[in-house]
Amino acid sequence: MQKISSSTFNDTKPHYELLDGLRGVAALVVIWYHIFEGFATSPIDQRFNHGYLAVDFFFMLSGFVIGYAYDDRWQTTLTLKNFFKRRLIRLHPMVILGTVLGAVTFCIQGCEKWDGTHVPVSMLMLAVLLNLFLIPAVPGTGPEVRGNGEMYPLNGPNWSLFFEYIGNIMYALFIRRMSTKALKVLVAVAGAALALFAVFNLSGFGHLGVGWTLAGNNLPGGFLRLAFSFPAGLLMSRNFTSRPIRGSFWICSAAIIVLLSMPHIGGNEMTWLNGLYDSVCVILIFPLLVQLGASGRATDKNTAGICKFLGEISYPIYVIHYPFAYLFYAWLWNGEQLTFGQAWPVAVLLFFGSILLSFLCLKLYDEPVRKWMTGKWMPAKKAETE
Repeated sequence: MQKISSSTFNDTKPHYELLDGLRGVAALVVIWYHIFEGFATSPIDQRFNHGYLAVDFFFMLSGFVIGYAYDDRWQTTLTLKNFFKRRLIRLHPMVILGTVLGAVTFCIQGCEKWDGTHVPVSMLMLAVLLNLFLIPAVPGTGPEVRGNGEMYPLNGPNWSLFFEYIGNIMYALFIRRMSTKALKVLVAVAGAALALFAVFNLSGFGHLGVGWTLAGNNLPGGFLRLAFSFPAGLLMSRNFTSRPIRGSFWICSAAIIVLLSMPHIGGNEMTWLNGLYDSVCVILIFPLLVQLGASGRATDKNTAGICKFLGEISYPIYVIHYPFAYLFYAWLWNGEQLTFGQAWPVAVLLFFGSILLSFLCLKLYDEPVRKWMTGKWMPAKKAETE
């Protein structure tokens, strides 16, 4: 593990540096997953076809890290108020920035839904307000301004932050109080339910990429994804035993890239195979990757630097890249749809531009704002007594 990073502020425990790096690797794959959404004609013909599973990996990492960071503090200095302040400071500044960027890019597109219908400014402002407070938009209503059913039409990936907040709330109010035995039961039941949901294609998409809309079975599917992965990470933090393997960061990074970029399995006729693949990844392989990542440490400065950089930009890049993906889609679909062979220079620009912009947002906005909020909301002496 490495020393405390500049982005942690009041948190005193060191980070698992390899887990930070792996989160960054998964976030980079998500960019390519969303880039290739622009070229897909169905949910099963997309490159990086299992990129949606990165969210389950993020949930598991979150449960592990939150359990590690906070579980032993509740009986001493940590209060509910203090915990929720910390999580808001960590998460919400980027939610605000992502919403603003989403509104700006929507205006650049002409304030139009995908079908060309003009959206009144009043509905755009209402969408901004809902996005700022992570209140989901109901499909078909005025604030659902893009017309494709997203919970957060100004910045689609915010749906996973909606569930992340719920996971944090449930942890603080209930799950942290559960015994390890009870937590094991919860994880086992949720894992079984998630596997059944995936294998029997209850999403209707032939995969586990659910939770982004209130339509169909997305909402229960999103809760199932959270209900397994977040407590599973917490359970692992309670029972963690280090088993270091040399080169674990590179091994785990390669595994993440391969797992998330696998083609859809089984086609339209045998969707259960893809559901089985998703279940195996989430229930069996991801816990192993978290175990390996938490056990290892960077053995050289280059690996340590890469992990630090990827960890720092992982959250900003996840939050800010999709508003520009909307612009990319609008450009692709303007007239005759372009192929990847025709559009790859712009796709590469979107990828590396997102990385650069994320780093700038981190250093010029996210870290300064969080530092200011920490000083304002949680002065050192006050934080110690809460």
